Order: sequence, then C-alpha cells, then structure tokens
Amino acid sequence: MGDVAAVAATGIALALRFAVDDVLPPGFPYLTFFPAVILTTFFCGLRPGIVCAVLCGLSAWYFFLPPTGSYALDGATALALLFYAGIVGVDIALIHLMQRAGTRLQAERAVTATLYEQQRTMFQELQHRVANNMQFVAALLTLQKRKVGADPSAALSALDEARVRLETISRIHRRLYDPERVSQPVGRYLQELCSDLLDATGARNVVCLVDASHVQLDLPRLTTLSLLVVEVVTNALKHAFVPGGRGTITVRLDQLTPERLMLTIADDGRGLPAAFDPEAGRSLGFRICQGLASQLGGVLRHSSEGGVVVRLDFPVAGPASP
Repeated sequence: MGDVAAVAATGIALALRFAVDDVLPPGFPYLTFFPAVILTTFFCGLRPGIVCAVLCGLSAWYFFLPPTGSYALDGATALALLFYAGIVGVDIALIHLMQRAGTRLQAERAVTATLYEQQRTMFQELQHRVANNMQFVAALLTLQKRKVGADPSAALSALDEARVRLETISRIHRRLYDPERVSQPVGRYLQELCSDLLDATGARNVVCLVDASHVQLDLPRLTTLSLLVVEVVTNALKHAFVPGGRGTITVRLDQLTPERLMLTIADDGRGLPAAFDPEAGRSLGFRICQGLASQLGGVLRHSSEGGVVVRLDFPVAGPASP
C-alpha cells in the first residue's frame, strides 16, 4: 500500500506541475514534487517516501529539466538533480527521525502508564491484604482467648501458638512480596516454606518433600495455599511423630484438569486416632485449615493411609483472601 501511495502521490504532483507550468517562471522544476515526497514520507513511512522521491526526481528530470523529453545529463542538469536529492534526502531523514522519536516517546509513555497502573494495583492489593490480615489476627486471638477461657493453664501455650502463626504469616508475606520469589515455581516456593518450618520447629529428623505441577497461581491464592500448607505441615510436625523420631512429610500439588488442582499432604507417622471425626474437629488448627480450604473453594478430606493424608481439590482460579 505504501508503494501504491508513492506512485499515486507522484502522479498527482506531476499533474499539478503540468497544470501550473504555464504560469511559473523558469527554474521551478520541483515545485509540486517536494510536497509529494514530504507528505508520502510523513503518512506512509520511509520506504514509500524514498520511492516517491525517486519517481518524482525521474519525472522532473524527464519533463521539466532541459532538454525536456529525455534523460540527457549535462553539468546544469546534474547540479539540479544533486540539489533535488539533497533537499528530499534531508526532508526524508528529518521526518523519519522525528517519527522514530515520536514512536519511542509513545512506547515510554505506555511503559510509564503500565508501571503506574501496576503500582496502583499493588498498593490497593497491599491495603486489602493488610486489612484482611488484621482480621485474621483478630480472629486468631479470639479463638485463642476461648481456648484460654476453657483452660487457663494453657495461656502460655496459646500465646506461643499465636506467636508462631503470626511469625509464619510474616515469613510468607516476605516471600510473596520479594520480586525474585513471586515469579518462581510454586513447588520451589513451597519447598523453601517447608524448610523454614522444619528449621523453626527444630525437627531435624523429619524430611519434607515437595512435588508440584508447573502451575502459576495468582497472589491471593498462593498466599492462601501457603497458609494452608503451613497449618497442615505444622500439625504433622506436632502430632504425627514421636518426639525426636524420624519421619517424612510429602506435599504434592497435582493439576487434575486445566481448571482444578489437587493438594495432597501426607506423613508416615502414627495416623489418625481411632475416634477422630473430621466433621467434629474443634481444634484451632483444624478450624483454620477448614477456613483456608473454603477460601480456596474446596473442602479438606482426611484419611489414614500409613499415616495421615490430607487432600484438597480446588479450582485454579477464584477468590482467595487470606
């Protein structure tokens, strides 16, 4: 299309030059051709501008430079052609450079607008998350208060559990808002998180293995999933193994379909008590896990299979506000 426009512009310029030839004094062979080259370069780009310049130069040479009707070349004609080439060359170069500068400026403005929108979104997300975390802390302390009310001797233990959970939340968010870690694979992130838990609890004889599909979760769901894994793994570290005993905890995240994931956390410890009823579970950790599972859009299922196995089938996308 650009070359067609160049040919059309040359034809129009040639027709106009013939139209005004009778009223122009000698010495203006390029009068209508300069605007054609400038407009073609401006609206169609560098290549059509060059094509138009060449066609206009040949037209002016043949029809308006003496001797007309031929491409004879003498000193005066050569000088006129050099003058034309210099003028259109400068025009084309200036227009091209200005357009490139304009394109770069538009790209920089687009990048700036994108960065601004990202910063605004992150700020709103941070505000929302801080508010949600404050609600989570308030709910956690309320539950611990009830526990202490039922058994005042458990006050120190309740405060210690609350401290550990709050420290864990802090570690999770430090990881999530670290630009170098947010984009890393979920499996690697969960492995580092479990390693932190093992170090924090001093469980030197327990191994935590993580196997996760190559799936990318949005920030809210990754946060909620992390909190859930922390709760279940912490519970396994507290109850699954004899003190100082060896054991293995396995965390798997499998992609069942493009829309659904299966989280499986299993240990090879003592298993569930014979009278354990998941539906009647009233412990703080159990209620927190069920709440987090609900935020992910799933329901936790417990079973004894050579140890405790916890499963959660949940959608890849959906609201999650830890």
